[in-house]
Amino acid sequence: MYRLLAAVTTRAATHGSCASGCGRRAAHQRAGPPPLGPGWVGGLGLGLGLALGVKLAGGLRGASPAPPTAAPDPETPPQAEPPLPPQEQPLAQWSPQTPTPLHSRSFARAIDRSRDLLHRIKDEVGAPGIVVGVSVDGKEVWSEGLGYADVENRVPCKPETVMRIASISKSLTMVAIAKLWEAGKLDLDIPVQHYVPEFPEKEYEGEKVSVTTRLLISHLSGIRHYEKDMKKVKEEKAYKALKMMKGTMESDQEKELKEKGGKSNEKNDFAKAKIEQDNEAKGRNSKPCKKKNDFEQGELYLKEKFENSIESLRLFKNDPLFFKPGSQFLYSTFGYTLLAAIVERASGYKYLDYMQKIFHDLDMLTTVQEENEPVIYNRARFYVYNKKRRLVNTPYVDNSYKWAGGGFLSTVGDLLKFGNAMLYGYQVGLFKNSNENLLPGYLKPETMLMIWTPVPNTEMSWDKEGKYAMAWGVVEKKQTYGSCRKQRHYASHTGGAVGASSVLLVLPEELDAEAINNKFPPRGIVVSVICNMQSVGLNNTALKIALEFDKDRSDMP
Repeated sequence: MYRLLAAVTTRAATHGSCASGCGRRAAHQRAGPPPLGPGWVGGLGLGLGLALGVKLAGGLRGASPAPPTAAPDPETPPQAEPPLPPQEQPLAQWSPQTPTPLHSRSFARAIDRSRDLLHRIKDEVGAPGIVVGVSVDGKEVWSEGLGYADVENRVPCKPETVMRIASISKSLTMVAIAKLWEAGKLDLDIPVQHYVPEFPEKEYEGEKVSVTTRLLISHLSGIRHYEKDMKKVKEEKAYKALKMMKGTMESDQEKELKEKGGKSNEKNDFAKAKIEQDNEAKGRNSKPCKKKNDFEQGELYLKEKFENSIESLRLFKNDPLFFKPGSQFLYSTFGYTLLAAIVERASGYKYLDYMQKIFHDLDMLTTVQEENEPVIYNRARFYVYNKKRRLVNTPYVDNSYKWAGGGFLSTVGDLLKFGNAMLYGYQVGLFKNSNENLLPGYLKPETMLMIWTPVPNTEMSWDKEGKYAMAWGVVEKKQTYGSCRKQRHYASHTGGAVGASSVLLVLPEELDAEAINNKFPPRGIVVSVICNMQSVGLNNTALKIALEFDKDRSDMP
């Protein structure tokens, strides 16, 4: 018996320091074991207590941890607690809905409203994931991911998620063209054959015509898009023009009726109803110009790898022009494939090498061309709904034939940087008189003014109020009636690719001479939204988000 007691006492003494340390380490999880009371032999009680304490502490350390306590009320002052050893410090909790810490409190209302808008559009279209980024006056104030970047592996979207930006790539290519133009290496108004003789000279209806870089940029070259059927395209354009003309005539008739005081209302109503009935019957019988949308076109799903832009020209270079250059707007991604070849010849670099230099200058470190082989961290998967309305992965595509028009991957953060660089260049000329120490913009003010000036004979499909400019859609400031709708000036570009939708929108601050004092460019709101589902219209949502942040900004003291 005495030997047993001695062994227990010796073992307890040997583990004394461990038991003491373990007791301190577990103090924040549970209370220590209850005392065993006075022993019947000298230090036996202490020895048994220590030995049992060691055993209990070791056993409990291997058990499941206690459930976390509820988060403290932010309004209640925290109670002082003994500091934990370094190895026991709890990890900081991260939530995908945690906004950017800096500046976010000032825009809490705008963030809540904007998040709700995004949830609505996401739920409405059934998009797996969506990511948004917002900057105010050049500072990123909110970025967040909703839903999943990878549905199969349950990888949530986050601000760092990389997705296809589709046609926003056109706006990036415009920077390359503008830099070459500013350096005197590229003439926008001479025939493209000066730079790319591989592109054949063109005729339209027997007349020799010229395609220039400027016309390519604003989709006025007559080069086709994905639809190869010229007849369908022309019918569609004619139908749109007729519809617009009809709307104008109807509004003129309504004005005339109002001026006449609404006389013969019954007769006019009957005539109007008869015309509508006839038009409806014609529409049912003739079904004019029903054409495939872009996602039904085979060329959108090309899997062939093209080594360079010159090689990509063979897809369309021998096709006839659909319209006389300069006469009509025809959106064309292939026109930007030709622009990539022009950039190569004017710069002396491969198109992708020249673009990577620009991305480096703009600090867009996560923006790259989309290729299947490289490991690209945080790259999302892309989705579409099949005919049974089930979510499926999109087929493999190779975008090497259209890097310039829709082949880049990026993040919302990089797109915000790009938007702010453009906004800075656009505004810096206004601030030069009040602050001569300002750095120059990446593009000169006169260049940005040219880029964001609407071009005649163009269309902006994602906002009928605007026109296409130079690789951007632009809506100009307008107000027709007092105390009524006020149209803000903004520039944007949307994108649609296989399994992806995107938008980048820049809402400049309305500046005057007094507002410039003590301020620095860029001044305004930039919004970028990317989504891993195709055919999601995002421009209207981005504009609403920009206006929400502009309102909070205006309400600041």
